[in-house]
Amino acid sequence: MEARSTTDGARCPGCGTWSSRVHGSYLRFPADLPSAGRRVVLALRVRRLACFARSCPRRTFVEQVDGLTRRHGQSTERLRSAVAAVGLALAGRAGERMVRLLGLRGSRSTLLRRVMELPDLPVGAPTAIGVDDFALRKGHVYGTVIIDATTHRVLDLLPDRDASTLGPWLADQPQVEVICRDRASAYAEAASSDAPQAQQIADRYHLWHNLTQAVERTVLDHRSCLNSLPMIEPEPEPQWETPLPADDSADVEEEIEQPADPTGRMAERRIVHHALVHELLERGMSMREVARHLGWSRYTIRRYAHAARWQDMMKDRRPRASKLDPFKPYLVRRWEETGGKITGRVLFEEITARGYRGGLTLLAQWKRQALIAPDSAPPPPPPPSIRQVTGWLTRHPAGLTLDEEVQRKAILAHCPELDTAAGLVTSFAEMLTRLEGEHLTEWITAAMTSGLAGISTFAAGLNNDYDAVHAGLTTHWNSGPVEGTVNRIILWNQLCQAAVVIRWLSWSAVWPLLGQRPLQPGVGQIHLGSR
Repeated sequence: MEARSTTDGARCPGCGTWSSRVHGSYLRFPADLPSAGRRVVLALRVRRLACFARSCPRRTFVEQVDGLTRRHGQSTERLRSAVAAVGLALAGRAGERMVRLLGLRGSRSTLLRRVMELPDLPVGAPTAIGVDDFALRKGHVYGTVIIDATTHRVLDLLPDRDASTLGPWLADQPQVEVICRDRASAYAEAASSDAPQAQQIADRYHLWHNLTQAVERTVLDHRSCLNSLPMIEPEPEPQWETPLPADDSADVEEEIEQPADPTGRMAERRIVHHALVHELLERGMSMREVARHLGWSRYTIRRYAHAARWQDMMKDRRPRASKLDPFKPYLVRRWEETGGKITGRVLFEEITARGYRGGLTLLAQWKRQALIAPDSAPPPPPPPSIRQVTGWLTRHPAGLTLDEEVQRKAILAHCPELDTAAGLVTSFAEMLTRLEGEHLTEWITAAMTSGLAGISTFAAGLNNDYDAVHAGLTTHWNSGPVEGTVNRIILWNQLCQAAVVIRWLSWSAVWPLLGQRPLQPGVGQIHLGSR
């Protein structure tokens, strides 16, 4: 398709002076969108115009057609927009396949370039922001991400997580009215000093996380109650008495004496496969035809065909021989001689002197399973751990199993301090889920007078940050969007580090073939912690 511009002149891109003096012309062939499935190429006649401005560094320039061409462009603006739209939707290899299907031009790299060329949408002046830190190298390199709490778009990335860096950024944004943050003191200090007009919102997730840590410290202080907890006897299962007919007693005894069939997923597959193979063989198909029909090997079909019952296809899983087998009679005899009061270490030394070449772990496992001290009661169950009790106190009661609920009630009845902590946790959870921040003062007073060190410290921290905590328990603002952004940043950083390592490993395998020595990672080439 041949075309040319009909305007009298054009403006110089260097100085903006209008010029109509033609210096020369030539043809451009930008690619365009296909028409009716056929490729379209424009034969565009463009003019080179002369610029008369003495201050302009340009002497000549080429006219551009608005909405059609750009400088050094090999495709029209319509084609670039279409490829960019596909890149935004699919990107990568999937986008490349779709571009080819639509008859457009563009590789996966071209799609990414078109996406990167798109202008950023106007951000405007945010009135509510979310602030949180992220780690590029945990313990070494940290940064701060700032997002718009309304649109969830990233506004800026700061090189550290200090108040001295966040403060100037907040000072340049006087229109900010809401700041969602975690419990970090640096962000609270920066918001108070450089954005006093903004309302600070303490995130509810971090409040609950801090309360969980306080409850764990409280349980740790009262771990003696867990060690002295009386053993909980499980309720016996109901026994159902079903009278058996007198004339069928012999048949029942025979059925009891017969071994039970194997159960499980493997047994279910063996039943179905055995019935299928025998059904196909009964139809007159040969083993070769059955194997070809099912896609199995002939050896597998032969095994099923020769098995009269599906139970014959189950493998006999007998215990494997171990290095401890020749010494088991000696171990049993020594265990009986000492009345079960000999330690595993002594037994290990004795059988090692007699030629045992195994490890102590194998002996310990067999000792726990096979050797039982005579006239000794089974060991009592261990007390619940600190982590378990903390979970029982901080989880929703509907998420507890029946056994966990029984143990929780027993612990609270045995330890009044933990019962008080459970009541405080329940009241704080109701206040947090229902956004009833007006009860915060009462809760802080009850927590600080409870005598529980961990929860009292947590309540004192809430009192020091009262305004932000009260706003977090009464408004809908939260730091959920900024936490999602942090997760995406961390994931992208991990992917980049993995790509660098994979690339270095691939070159390490290629360079020896070229007779060159590969560089060590981190020496003038790559640094995994760099930004």
